[in-house]
Amino acid sequence: MRHVIFGGDGFVGRHLAPRLIADGDEVIVADIVKSELAHYRNARFVQCDVTEPASIAALGLKVDDMVYNLSAKMLSPIQVRAKRHEFFFPVNYFGTENIIKAMDHAGASKLVHYTTDMIYGHTVTYPMTEEHPVAPLGEYGWSKQKTEELAVVWRDRGMNISLLRPRLIIGPGRLGILEKLFKLIDWNLPVPMIGSGRNPYQFISVFDCAEAARLAWKAGVPNEAYNLGSLNPPPVRKLLGDLVKHAGSKSILLPTPAWAVKRTLDLLDLLNMPIMDPEQYLIADEECVLDVTKGGRQLGWVPKYRDEDMLIAAYKEYRAKKAGVAAGAHHAPAE
Repeated sequence: MRHVIFGGDGFVGRHLAPRLIADGDEVIVADIVKSELAHYRNARFVQCDVTEPASIAALGLKVDDMVYNLSAKMLSPIQVRAKRHEFFFPVNYFGTENIIKAMDHAGASKLVHYTTDMIYGHTVTYPMTEEHPVAPLGEYGWSKQKTEELAVVWRDRGMNISLLRPRLIIGPGRLGILEKLFKLIDWNLPVPMIGSGRNPYQFISVFDCAEAARLAWKAGVPNEAYNLGSLNPPPVRKLLGDLVKHAGSKSILLPTPAWAVKRTLDLLDLLNMPIMDPEQYLIADEECVLDVTKGGRQLGWVPKYRDEDMLIAAYKEYRAKKAGVAAGAHHAPAE
């Protein structure tokens, strides 16, 4: 068995590749960059740009290859409104299309593809199952939803494509929007919440996220979609309160009127001065919790990591990086 991971040098890929290597199979990481990762001693790296069909063709896919698509443009760094389509679609949509067409040309038929929970948009039913209505709120979500529509077409042509829809992925090596939160806590400043903070907030650990892809392969790559999120996510105020307490900070949690904050953020977005992406703040006070039981039933996938532990672990990493910089150490930037 040969596993080909597009975007395999990224956040999830660097955790998936070692797991597949441990299974005793050949692993090829296809990405535009190569980091100093230990598993490259046992994996082959091929430089590849998914926006270029010739670059994918040069990889030499084979009929029996197991393919994973983790290549993506994410919400961080934040983009102004006018540039979002051109930022997300070339990699997220057209890159996926290029990979699928290359697979078809090679006769390869098995793909595990990551999309996002942001295809759902506003919460309509709670918890959100895989059958929840789809209505993305921005270009990132739309770029991913369009790839799910591609999957439907190519499944009808004989491919097996498993779709994974993760919540916000956190773990070692990635801070993203959390860095702003950690700075407020370190500076003992108020931590504003959009709304009352009574709604739950759900993460997914990068370790659980990678394991879902491996189990989808083990299960024969079902033609299904699977939500990826933690179990029993706590309310935002408890999640942040536990973090403030752990940090020994004097920060207080500041509830805000959600409608006023959203309209202010909308105005800043219109003025091309975004501080959050609309896909993040428009649902910040909603009960956006994914039902992940389908993955358990069909793949044997059960998330192991709690939201509280994941957030504190991310904060510890943030503090460790700050200490390293102060000591003159050099770290790769967080993705």
